Amino acid sequence: MTLLEVMVALAVFAAAGLAIMNTASEHVRSLSYLQEKTFATWVASNQLVQLKLEKKWPSGTWIKGKSEMAGQDWYWQWHGVETGDPAFKALDIQVGQDEDFESYVTEIRTYVAR
Repeated sequence: MTLLEVMVALAVFAAAGLAIMNTASEHVRSLSYLQEKTFATWVASNQLVQLKLEKKWPSGTWIKGKSEMAGQDWYWQWHGVETGDPAFKALDIQVGQDEDFESYVTEIRTYVAR
């Protein structure tokens, strides 16, 4: 083998190594996002169940609160939205990690019946 062949082989292996490292780091970032999204969805589901257990009819104003899940504080808010049928209301639930809701991790819209 000549020196040129060895240099080309090293360049190919270096490029392959960089591609593998990039893929692995992207995978780790997406796992973190999916974990955050899953926990936020669980918090939203818990608020929906709590609302149904208390048999509350959702008002049009935002109701805010804070829950802890997986060692982390989650801030949630929900409000009812009128529909064409007075026996049903749409319910929007937003869950985020900041108290001011400048951005939120997940939002769920569901419908509740009287």
